[in-house]
Amino acid sequence: MKWLEFSFKRYRKWLLPLLILAAVTEGAAIVCGATFGKLEEGLFKGISFLGFMFPPDWSAFAEMVQPAFQSIIIAFLGTVFGTLLSVIFALLAAANISNPWVRNITRLLIGLERSIPEIVILLLLIAAFGLGSMPGIIALSLGCIGMLGKLLADTIEELDPIMMESMESVGANKMQIIVFGVLPQIMPNLISYALFRFEINIRLSVILGAVGAGGVGYELDYSFGMLQYHRAFTALLVIIVMIFGTERLSYILRGKIKMEGALK
Repeated sequence: MKWLEFSFKRYRKWLLPLLILAAVTEGAAIVCGATFGKLEEGLFKGISFLGFMFPPDWSAFAEMVQPAFQSIIIAFLGTVFGTLLSVIFALLAAANISNPWVRNITRLLIGLERSIPEIVILLLLIAAFGLGSMPGIIALSLGCIGMLGKLLADTIEELDPIMMESMESVGANKMQIIVFGVLPQIMPNLISYALFRFEINIRLSVILGAVGAGGVGYELDYSFGMLQYHRAFTALLVIIVMIFGTERLSYILRGKIKMEGALK
């Protein structure tokens, strides 16, 4: 009994928050209709559905190579253009580079972009440009601004102010400070963030492709729509290989960048 009393006194400060969390979780599950019974039923249906997809249609593998390459190109171009735009937004959003009015407006735009999912942006762009890769590239480029723009702006604000003051003292203007002082210092972070964003864009390119941007995502959606489950399984395997390969490549490159930065 003494041990139980001692344990209760020790952990009672966590008891009320846990009870509140459990009650809120249960209430949210009831409102959403999420129950363990439905979870169990869905798992069994999902497992049985996988039986329709196996084995994959290996004859369709050759047809998936070109769409997979198209998805990688969409993600790559979206990352490149988005990174360039993010650098501009980051410079405008950094307090030690930009004036307060420009910084606040730019921060507002960056936050607004983060609040809009890429798929919503894509649907708006499809209405303007039609179906195809172009809306997907623009949507991914804009999506980079919300993430990379904020990260790079925070990185710029953390730079040593003595460096900028010393450059100003010898007559350097704002553009010279940015080109020769700011950009060289944030370049390792910029490359690392861009590679990480490329991983995200690879996944997003598949999702956007199913909506109308083309690529292997479209092939997956088309196969499911035509009830060609074996072909859909082949597309799914290609997507897994594509995502895993790009993740490993990005991980290796980011590791080399960190190692070179540590040696410097």
